[in-house]
Amino acid sequence: MNSLDISILFGILALLIILSALFSSSETSMMALNRYRLKHKVKSGHKGAKLAQKLLETPDRLLGVILLGNNFVNIFASSIATIIAMKLIGEAGIAIAAGLLTLVVLVFAEVAPKTLAALYPEKIAYPAAYVLTPLLKLLSPIVWLVNFFANGFLRLFKINIKNVEDAHALTHEELQTLIYEATSQLPEQYQSMLSSVLQLESVTVEDVMIPKQDMYAVDVDQPFDQILKAIQKSPYTRVPLYRGSLDEDLVGIVNLRRALPILMRSDVKLKDIIKISRPAYFIPETTSLSVQLGKFNEQKRRMALIVDEYGDLQGMLTMEDLLEEIVGKLSTDAKSKPEDDAVALHEDGSMTIDASEFIRDLNKEYKFSLPTNGPKTLNGLIQEELEALPSPGTCIKVGDYVLEVIETSSNAIEAVKLTKLVDKKSKKAAHDE
Repeated sequence: MNSLDISILFGILALLIILSALFSSSETSMMALNRYRLKHKVKSGHKGAKLAQKLLETPDRLLGVILLGNNFVNIFASSIATIIAMKLIGEAGIAIAAGLLTLVVLVFAEVAPKTLAALYPEKIAYPAAYVLTPLLKLLSPIVWLVNFFANGFLRLFKINIKNVEDAHALTHEELQTLIYEATSQLPEQYQSMLSSVLQLESVTVEDVMIPKQDMYAVDVDQPFDQILKAIQKSPYTRVPLYRGSLDEDLVGIVNLRRALPILMRSDVKLKDIIKISRPAYFIPETTSLSVQLGKFNEQKRRMALIVDEYGDLQGMLTMEDLLEEIVGKLSTDAKSKPEDDAVALHEDGSMTIDASEFIRDLNKEYKFSLPTNGPKTLNGLIQEELEALPSPGTCIKVGDYVLEVIETSSNAIEAVKLTKLVDKKSKKAAHDE
């Protein structure tokens, strides 16, 4: 090397720095690739993506060949810089050469290329895969030897390098965050739907059911003409029939669409209606919505009656109620989002709410964060907090909200005034703006 012309040495040094930059950028770009976008590219037939995915299946071998090449060119560059310094300055130039080379390598072979690779990983990783793949095959014996010692060292700390796929699997919460952050790619409506699908696992049928007191059912012990009128007024196509009490004697469920030909007959009798009714389908109140969605399809049902651990009837769930948790309101029914007449908005930002409204519906409709892991209605929430039926004028603080009892009956709270507390810092920031 000492016999080479100084210009040739500078040319070799420049080439080595370029190679170092390529190795550095390929390392960062490979590690920064979005694994899900990469899989999409592979399915689309992108050859560079296929090579990159193959390399990433064994990250220890990939990093081994990149770092082997990078360290080799950096050390070689250091040797060339030392020879150049000796020729130009002498022994005193060795320290100067080391300092200058460190600065050059840091800027032009590390920080700049790695930053570029982090910003545009696909543009660098896919072309780099064409070079790294044959290079890995060529240097595989050396890479294997390096990885043998490196992986052995990691095993001392019980680190298993084989669990590559598990490391990139998204958790439920991470998927939720991904949906919320996809603002430019997904309309708000679709974000809400996807988010609701992810929450089906954690929401039970009890959370969205129509309570027993709100169920529309027909007592077959009343006069027959009253039975027919009650059936005709039904807001649902499936109506539970009972004798005396829903809890004691449930006759069955009648499908009005199928029953229509019989109901139109002039000689129709009660036994005809009962005969075409179907036995009720009962489910536990702890069943998750995701499980129940599959059960509806499996059982060929569109309505289920919900019971507690003692077998007592708690409410009713329809397929429409379940689907509304995903796509939003489908129709006007007894269990829907808060209606206009159930919530009155005031100029000061507070609102008067019917205490029988479901907390989950209020949270969804008005972006509240009231607790939903206990009682399902405002009436139940306040009574649980106070452990008594309060008198009008009673106020309690629940999280960031003040709930004031406006009206009560003999056994329940009828109306509540809700006021959201304003954070002082947020209020000051809004005032400054």
